[in-house]
Amino acid sequence: MNSEVFESDPSLSPNKRTVLAYVEGFRTGDHDAILALLTDDVTWEMPGDFSITGKEAFDEEIENDAFTGTPTLTVIRMVEEGDIVVLLGTVEARFTDGGVLNGIFSDHFHFRDGKMCRIESYQVDNR
Repeated sequence: MNSEVFESDPSLSPNKRTVLAYVEGFRTGDHDAILALLTDDVTWEMPGDFSITGKEAFDEEIENDAFTGTPTLTVIRMVEEGDIVVLLGTVEARFTDGGVLNGIFSDHFHFRDGKMCRIESYQVDNR
């Protein structure tokens, strides 16, 4: 299922629409669009891999030199409770060394005043 299907759903909450805009920013490599969705003090954690704070650090991480091009992201499901949206999806991305990341992920987006203030990412690489 792709984000276009979700975007046409009038029952989507503003937070879910923001998550879809975030996914689209990664798909297209639009850093400005992604950063506009975040609070200035955003934290992004991938337990066991990294933990960063702030938009500048966030931008550096999405500019990760280990990858080339933009990822193929597929949204499987989104669930929302209170100020948290959980997205389950798949990712395919190319490493600069020629390898391919082919995985499934669950991102937990915490919102404050309509923007993402904390993102927790859990990923399994299916290589």
